[in-house]
Amino acid sequence: MTLPVGPPVSPMLAKLARELPRGDQWSYEPKWDGFRCIVFRDGDDVELGSRNEKPLTRYFPELIEPLRAALGDRAVVDGEIVIMTENGLEFDLLSQRIHPAASRIAKLAEETPAAFVAFDLLADAADRRNEPFETRRLALEAMLTPSASVHLTPRTRDPEAAAVWFTEFEGAGLDGLVVKDIDGVYTPGDRGWLKVKHLRTADVVVGGFRVHKDGAGVGSLLLGLYDAAGTLHHVGVASSFNAAKRAALAEELEPYRSDALVDHPWADWARAGDAEGDDAHQRRPGAVSRWNAKKDLSWEPIRIELVAEVAYEHMQGDRFRHTARFQRWRADREPASCTYEQLDTPVPIALRAVFGG
Repeated sequence: MTLPVGPPVSPMLAKLARELPRGDQWSYEPKWDGFRCIVFRDGDDVELGSRNEKPLTRYFPELIEPLRAALGDRAVVDGEIVIMTENGLEFDLLSQRIHPAASRIAKLAEETPAAFVAFDLLADAADRRNEPFETRRLALEAMLTPSASVHLTPRTRDPEAAAVWFTEFEGAGLDGLVVKDIDGVYTPGDRGWLKVKHLRTADVVVGGFRVHKDGAGVGSLLLGLYDAAGTLHHVGVASSFNAAKRAALAEELEPYRSDALVDHPWADWARAGDAEGDDAHQRRPGAVSRWNAKKDLSWEPIRIELVAEVAYEHMQGDRFRHTARFQRWRADREPASCTYEQLDTPVPIALRAVFGG
């Protein structure tokens, strides 16, 4: 490729903000829940680059022709690869694409095709990264020909409209807003944008823990919620503890380790020692990591007696989409009271509503 900006490129990033900034200098966009991707097109050559600067091209073959049709003959475009379903964005389906077998990728590409959502123009005939965002955005709008597979992300300069998007678009699987300075340049790897994400709390059962990778203390807590039938599902983990907190948690959990497998709802899996995945009726810990098959996901059970309050951003189906953050122990709560019913459930909307359709 002989583009003004060639691969690989580290994408510009965003830092977390808890409140929506307001003012004339801001542009607001939905925050897409997918794989960050920079598309390089030079004539017939199209390459997809990931956030970690590794090629994604082989994993999403169904996007190549639509991108040729949607972009100018020479273009470098920042965006997100997503999979859209009737239930909104499905990150789990997206992650299944990172597979070594070409036949498996081809099958999934036909069954659950991906789409690309464009949100910034880095280059066309010239390098545009040092131009203001507003200029880059208008150039992207002029270049892009949207289709069923290639979309232009919506954006607004109105903070009131953005506040409505923040609430309504979550029902389509989006997880907040990205806010950009209209005069800002594109700086690869820099957290020069802002992201505003949902933050909620929930009381959850702590069913076990994983030892930290250095072998000392608690690396993560395994969290559970009961469904309406009384089945305890593994919904995610709380982690990112400092060394002192890891040691303190190990001391706090020690009294609950004796006889932990007696009547433990995840006892069958714990005794088996490994698992191919979650069964059809109960989500359990311990399945092979979808990111690293060699990662140790073994865990230590504790008696089902402890309740923790955790902060989370949003749900992906019946589990936390991202790692939860431990807030405090809730000695006043019984584990049986930790059900899905307590969760704030967004009102579902179709993804077409996000694009104004």
